[in-house]
Amino acid sequence: MSTDTLTTEFSLRMARAWATLSRRLDNALGGHHGISFADYQLLRHLQQAPGGRLRRVDLADKLGLTASGVTRSLLPLEKIGLVGRQSDPRDARVGYAIITPAGAELVTNATVVVDNISRAVLGGPSRAQLEATSALLAQIAGVPQ
Repeated sequence: MSTDTLTTEFSLRMARAWATLSRRLDNALGGHHGISFADYQLLRHLQQAPGGRLRRVDLADKLGLTASGVTRSLLPLEKIGLVGRQSDPRDARVGYAIITPAGAELVTNATVVVDNISRAVLGGPSRAQLEATSALLAQIAGVPQ
């Protein structure tokens, strides 16, 4: 098999794996916590950010979304009290998304579900396999390690 064929096959398998994992996480998180996996990712980035807040543009970058995509994602979470808005007192053009205490508690509880599904899907890869695959995925995503 040529290198081009291998890279294409890898890309197709990666897309299929992402779809499978995302669907399983959506189902589990929706059933247990009433959120999607996309919601979980957004909340987790906010929870891990200093002060529990990120500029919307930075959140968009972390999620691989546009600024308007982040705004659309934040609105329902804001309505149910998981996130809030904060403006920068020095620059009114800058808006922050902040995680609320309810959002932080939910993402902490939801992480147990994500951990369990991730273990079930991945089986028992070695630490070296996880680290190598994680490094490759970070490279593909353009995420610094």
